[in-house]
Amino acid sequence: MLQNLHVKNLALIDECEVEFDEGLNILSGETGAGKSIIIGSINLALGEKVPKEMLRDNGQSAFVELIFSVENEDTIKKLRELDVEMDDNTVILSRRITASRAVGRVNGEAVSVSRMKEIASYLIDIHGQHEHQSLLSKKKHLDILDEYAKKPLENKKQTMAALYKEYKSIKEEFENAGMDAEQRNRELSFLTYEVDEIEQAGLVIGEDEELEEQFKRFSNGKKIMESVNAAYQMTGMNDASASELIGSAARELTQVMSYDKDVEKLQSQIAEIDSLLSDFNHEISGYISNAEFDDETFYKTQKRLDEINHLKSKYGSSIEEILAAMDEKQKRIEVLNDYDAYLKTLNEKLNAKKQELSDISEEVSKIRKREAKKLTKAIKEALVDLNFLDVAFEMEFEKLPDFTANGIDLPEFVISTNPGEALKPLGKIASGGELSRIMLGIKAVMAENDHIESLIFDEIDSGISGRTAQMVSEKMNELGRNHQIICITHLPQIAAMADAHFLIEKSVENKSTVSRIYKLSEEQSISELARMLGGVEITDTVMQSAKEMKKLAAQKK
Repeated sequence: MLQNLHVKNLALIDECEVEFDEGLNILSGETGAGKSIIIGSINLALGEKVPKEMLRDNGQSAFVELIFSVENEDTIKKLRELDVEMDDNTVILSRRITASRAVGRVNGEAVSVSRMKEIASYLIDIHGQHEHQSLLSKKKHLDILDEYAKKPLENKKQTMAALYKEYKSIKEEFENAGMDAEQRNRELSFLTYEVDEIEQAGLVIGEDEELEEQFKRFSNGKKIMESVNAAYQMTGMNDASASELIGSAARELTQVMSYDKDVEKLQSQIAEIDSLLSDFNHEISGYISNAEFDDETFYKTQKRLDEINHLKSKYGSSIEEILAAMDEKQKRIEVLNDYDAYLKTLNEKLNAKKQELSDISEEVSKIRKREAKKLTKAIKEALVDLNFLDVAFEMEFEKLPDFTANGIDLPEFVISTNPGEALKPLGKIASGGELSRIMLGIKAVMAENDHIESLIFDEIDSGISGRTAQMVSEKMNELGRNHQIICITHLPQIAAMADAHFLIEKSVENKSTVSRIYKLSEEQSISELARMLGGVEITDTVMQSAKEMKKLAAQKK
């Protein structure tokens, strides 16, 4: 569950910290008080894009931190598979945001946005204000079904996606394979010329590196010899050389070393230096004697390098790549020389892969249809709890005209809200308020099917009132028995069910507008319910209604 939210320097919030409870956490307040900022802050910590308007204008960095306590063993296992190191099963997601960048961390370790989102997906699920509109998209229906049927589908969907990739590749090759005899002869002639060009070069792997080193040496031959000869002059060729001077020094110390052990040590050291310098002079003399910087060798080296670099410019950046390109061209020549056999083999491969893909797609489709019956039955039961009393809710399947990486199914939820009415797509029947309730019903079913411990609902009460609002509040309370629910609401019926009630309000402090969030006591919660019921003027009657509403809600728990 989400234990703690800490927000600093974001929008109207200078700094706030919230300790959430188990069960149903309600957030309420006047319109514009900053309720959406709280949800926005949580979204930022979960890796969502940072809107520029969310940052305060004082130039400081913003900071959001979420602390989760994870209890579900399956969730702990999945997080460990993602290499999330946990102490006491605690996960801390944080994000520091400046005008130019945002840095996310999980338990102190910097992570990418995609990784943060993946980790967060096992911890919390957020239902935004307009998410119910996504139910108007058939793709969303397929996503919901596949998420519900995740376990029986997972391996088969991976196999299907891999087969589709292979099928698509073979299909593209087959579609691009058609050419007449003239085209084949023209390509064959060109490929033969390219292969001959590479073969005649007689390339040897590593040859280019040796030639480049040799060319570098030849190009700087005069400078090299001047420097080597100068070094030889200084170390060993004349009376004033380092070798002669060190030899003289060694002889001087030899004459007196028997008188002092310390001088004997010094003589030993200089004798070793004299020996090393003698070896060096021998090596440098040999280098000078053996050096060959003739023009003919230099010309041949340069010409060979030009030939290799010309081939690199056409076939690859290294000799290995050039030879690999030649192999590919030779294979293509073999194909073109027996093109009919190639087309026949390709067609056989395409048909075989198509059959494999068709088989796995049908298997996936059968699983989806089986699981869709379970899903829609569970959603229908949830909808009845949400005041869809005579509802029929099913999923219809349309077969796509061709394969996709996701199969051949285009499923769609259909609904009838009145007896005798035909089942129709959601967009043709459901109003905004009904879509909100349908999405709540789906979320309720999905929450029981997965292991996400925390659910956030941002104004799920859109477009509902009266008895329907009461039934929605009871469904939220039911969800709160097995999950942590954090809900922003304008409806007193839902707020009355709170296990923990928080008030968000806006005020002016030091000539600056800020939002604050407070946890309400029982008495304060009743006062907030009275405000939600009565508006500006809170009469005794309104206050009594709020107390009665709170009492009835307690009896429902």
